[in-house]
Amino acid sequence: MRKKLVLIGNGMAGVNAIEQLLKLAPHDYEITVFGSEPHPNYNRILLSSVLAGDADIQDIVINDWDWYKDNGITLHAGQTVNHIDTQRKIVKTSSGMTAEYDDLILATGSLPFMLPLPGADKEGVIAFRDIKDCQTMLEASKTYKKAVVIGGGLLGLEAARGLRNLNMDVSVVHIFKYLMERQLDETASRMLQSELEAQGMRFLLEKNTDSILGKKRVTGVRFKDGSEVEADLVVMAVGIRPNVALAKESGVEVHRGIVVNDYMETNIPNVYAVGECAEHRGVAYGLVAPLYEQGAELAKRLAGVASQGYQGSVVSTKLKVSGVNVFSAGQFSDEPGTRSVRVQDDFEGIYKKVVIKDGKVIGSVLFGDTSDGSKLFAMIRNGEDVTGREKQVLLGDSAGGNGKSGTDYVASLPDSEIICGCNGVSKGTIINAIQEKGCSSVNEIKACTKASGSCGGCKPLVADLLTLTLGADGVKTIKEGICGCTEHSRDEIVAAIRSMHLMTTKEVMNVLEWKTEEGCSKCRPALNYYLGMIWPEEHEDERESRFVNERNHANIQKDGTYSVVPRIYGGVTSPQELKRIAEVAEKYEVPMVKFTGGQRLDLLGVKKEDLPKVWADLDMPSGYAYGKALRTVKTCVGSTFCRFGTQDSIGMGIKLEKKFERLNTPAKVKLAVSGCPRNCAESSIKDFGVIAIDGGWELHVGGNGGVKVRATDLLCKVKTEEEVLEWAGAFLQYYREQAKWNERTSEWVERVGVVSIAAALEKKEDREALVARIEKTLSLTTDPWKEIIEKDKLRATFEELQAKDMTAVQH
Repeated sequence: MRKKLVLIGNGMAGVNAIEQLLKLAPHDYEITVFGSEPHPNYNRILLSSVLAGDADIQDIVINDWDWYKDNGITLHAGQTVNHIDTQRKIVKTSSGMTAEYDDLILATGSLPFMLPLPGADKEGVIAFRDIKDCQTMLEASKTYKKAVVIGGGLLGLEAARGLRNLNMDVSVVHIFKYLMERQLDETASRMLQSELEAQGMRFLLEKNTDSILGKKRVTGVRFKDGSEVEADLVVMAVGIRPNVALAKESGVEVHRGIVVNDYMETNIPNVYAVGECAEHRGVAYGLVAPLYEQGAELAKRLAGVASQGYQGSVVSTKLKVSGVNVFSAGQFSDEPGTRSVRVQDDFEGIYKKVVIKDGKVIGSVLFGDTSDGSKLFAMIRNGEDVTGREKQVLLGDSAGGNGKSGTDYVASLPDSEIICGCNGVSKGTIINAIQEKGCSSVNEIKACTKASGSCGGCKPLVADLLTLTLGADGVKTIKEGICGCTEHSRDEIVAAIRSMHLMTTKEVMNVLEWKTEEGCSKCRPALNYYLGMIWPEEHEDERESRFVNERNHANIQKDGTYSVVPRIYGGVTSPQELKRIAEVAEKYEVPMVKFTGGQRLDLLGVKKEDLPKVWADLDMPSGYAYGKALRTVKTCVGSTFCRFGTQDSIGMGIKLEKKFERLNTPAKVKLAVSGCPRNCAESSIKDFGVIAIDGGWELHVGGNGGVKVRATDLLCKVKTEEEVLEWAGAFLQYYREQAKWNERTSEWVERVGVVSIAAALEKKEDREALVARIEKTLSLTTDPWKEIIEKDKLRATFEELQAKDMTAVQH
């Protein structure tokens, strides 16, 4: 009988320990995971990428929902454990859920430290620690423009960079005289500051914050010297502290963190701790690599594998701050008894420093070029004697002597050496992937082990390991494909589907020799779209390849309920339609009904099991608020009511929406029609915007009002409504056929240029051919909820017959 293992905390450290345990003892435990956030396990390091707009939430997920299911793990997301009975071995959540355990892992992480300042409880004062904080910043940036980040460390600078990308004015407040003083010396810090100032950030150094100004919402920050700075948003990034309250209340020994021994055991039998909440030999670590090392030792303990236990970690920081590579490790400041080797190139923005004491490298700082970081870190950890070749350590062969090549260096590392700090991948794991699993390229290593899959800083070392193991001729140089499962580009895949008449995602993966049999969450939806776009009549949509929102025809919310948005054409409704929506909201006890930015009504908080009945009672088309499809057509009242209107924008908007509803596209598409150049419907930031002018219409394309705001480009001017519909259909179909999966029109137009798009649509016969293809696709679409409702009716009829007369059913 399997033992029951409960993990409290769904973060990187705890889930990594589970991953390691599954490799060592895949069938020993029945595993239950509790996580306070309503998300699967994600990479917290990459939150700044989400904030900066370089990635979305899906991109930073380490283990998706299916991973838990595939490994037989019960995940309770959005559930906070608030009590542990260590005598009866039971945990209980704040909602009353309970679970028994034989072994318990505490991986509760850390909490952001909020300065106890007057006014710190005001609206608009937040930390930067999780997805919710990210979403708060994204929302704030739509309304407010002035942000102050308190804290000039790594986290503060990441937050500042993200807020700059959101077009906010950002001031960084720091109590010390230079930035990132824990990771950089003053020279490197000043170089970093100059680079960030060039990116538009402002720095207020040696400032001690006194209070937060404002009434309900923050309006500014006051300092001890009496000076002030305006702020609509204040982000505190001044540090973290281990989250130990639950452990302390449960009788687990706590100092600064949860006290553990070398096997990650607490003072309570069968209770373990790992990650930022744990304190080992008086040290609580906040970097990823040590936490993964702890997880590996804990997995061995739980699996009954003998080990020497966790011996502590020498920490290093190798990362990218606002596009600049930085690295630091050990004691990098100049102290009595130390000597340094330095290289500084202000023209190239490169600074390197190695600190040596008693013939050994004890610390290093690298700025701009961090390629030597792993080598220097190994020297620091191993206490390597470099007497007589001190300059060579930093300058290589140019300084004289016999320097080590890249392969010589990785050959000297032990198998336990961590190569990828972001994902905790050791040299031994990578060598095994090469020798046992046949990996022969950096991309294959990334797909197999996750090494180089986050910041990418370890790619040179991975490449050296490949060369060391296979020889230069054995290493494949593979270009990036649409994902790590393939080296094929979008255009190559589309060409293969056309030329070989491939009809299913399985067929594409098989014929094009996918590296992973089932594909991944990036390629499966892309292939399903490309197949449907190319073969609208023959390809049967593969629902299992769609994201969860599209499979359920509603947007999943953080509490597990769903958001239902019926289509309201052009934002125009009727009293009867409003009554019906109100009745459905009352009948199914919908907690919130909200007007959306796209002039529709959103029913928030619908239970999953009620979704079919809600749609049946609404008897309205789906607004596709969840899909990569036409979302909304926003309109102003135009000439129907407005004294400035020159055209019937409402009528035009409704025609467009009815024409193209249910159209699948590479990414979500939003349209708008404005009745005059005053542009009240915001047509100039939509994917396809129509603006009325005297005697005709302007057609605009490639706009975006989201994280990366982009104004539209003028495509052309037309005179009639028929021409608007023709050009809209031709543009949308050309976008469908040419864009990459998940590429918004704003990105596509910027990539290929509006001139080339206008040229492709210039000839009427070309437009008519594109329109014919889009109309063919549209003729084959139906509202998905009608199919589901019909199936429910058939099922109900069958069950009724079955109850009355089994013979009738057979007949």
